[in-house]
Amino acid sequence: MRFKAVFLDAGETMIHPHPSFGELFAEVLAGAGHRVEIQRILDTVSVYSQRWAETARRDGPWSTSSTSSRDFWMEIYAGFLADLGVKGEAPALDQLAQTMYRTFSDPASYRAYPDVLPALEALAERGYSLGLVSNFEEWLELILEAVEITAFLPVRVISGVEGIEKPDPRIFEIALERAGVAAEESVYVGDHPHFDVEASEAVGMFPVLIDRHGRYADAAGARIESLVELPALLEVA
Repeated sequence: MRFKAVFLDAGETMIHPHPSFGELFAEVLAGAGHRVEIQRILDTVSVYSQRWAETARRDGPWSTSSTSSRDFWMEIYAGFLADLGVKGEAPALDQLAQTMYRTFSDPASYRAYPDVLPALEALAERGYSLGLVSNFEEWLELILEAVEITAFLPVRVISGVEGIEKPDPRIFEIALERAGVAAEESVYVGDHPHFDVEASEAVGMFPVLIDRHGRYADAAGARIESLVELPALLEVA
């Protein structure tokens, strides 16, 4: 085989808010007495998927400590509420943003995508070493346990644990060293062109973009829409 190891991102690659970010957001709003049409929320989510990346690139590491994580997400949620036109006094809006933060920091709010377990099983059967490299808080470990995929990922490099965040090449180098493989023998699968594709390619890994929502239909290079496509892709890469 050309490759010996496959490393994967976490959010939007293997796990997602349940039932979805938009629906969970709508539930929190409704609980606070704010009724917002789900389509407005989904449209705003689409905008914020890009804004999240811009904020992360502008402000630098956000997931490497509990303080930086909280500050980052509180800013995101406050902006989200403003764009939705949610009205209220400043203390009430701040409390609502805090509720959002608690909700999306709860491991119980996450699930694995249906294609994750079949894909990991297929990759393991083919002899690939598997691992995870993710910009995520340290409690990602609790999510992985809850969705029962920890055993498939013996190498787990999480920015909230390591204090290093993609696109810093060191986070990939840690994973490669722990797995005992060279960059050119390794694949990295993630959902973002900059933080995942460009960053892993710069280290010498083979990048694969997973585009579950069709945001990057014109992206160059290897692109899949489901992880079940990955084993066949690697056979011809």
